[in-house]
Amino acid sequence: ARRVTDADGRCQPLVAPGQPAAGTYKLLFETAPYWQGLGHSSFYPYVEVVFTVTDPAQKLHVPLLISPYSYTTYRGS
Repeated sequence: ARRVTDADGRCQPLVAPGQPAAGTYKLLFETAPYWQGLGHSSFYPYVEVVFTVTDPAQKLHVPLLISPYSYTTYRGS
């Protein structure tokens, strides 16, 4: 699926209810266009976040916190 974040930096769900299945997934955040739109350059043109779903019944929230020269992510609730 492909999504664009809204004004709050959030996107609509990537998968339909009842998904995803257990397994390993990768999110690709294209960060360079975001920073360019703000008139900045960035060190990381994109960020990949790879994670494993072990319990598909749990809600998933994968936040990405970025600055032009750093990023961090965690498993949100």
